[in-house]
Amino acid sequence: MRVIRASLAGPRTDPDQEGVLALVSDLIWAHTPAAHGLEHLRTRAAADGVHVYLFLRAASEAAALAQAHAILDGARAPLRAHGYRTAGPLP
Repeated sequence: MRVIRASLAGPRTDPDQEGVLALVSDLIWAHTPAAHGLEHLRTRAAADGVHVYLFLRAASEAAALAQAHAILDGARAPLRAHGYRTAGPLP
């Protein structure tokens, strides 16, 4: 199991932070095929948006990074529709 952290920048004025974290989590799950190896994810509020921790089945760190990129690419449009975007490149 590998863990990759991604940062999403987005609206900071939503008073329902727990709802936002659940929304981001649901959007990622809904747009991630099983082939990407996502086992679990956690979302945490951050000063600049949301941190997403992706727990992945992957043979190596490089494979986990590739899977994380694929997951975020797949969820990009729905996340963007709610005002979120990747805050920077993954390592």
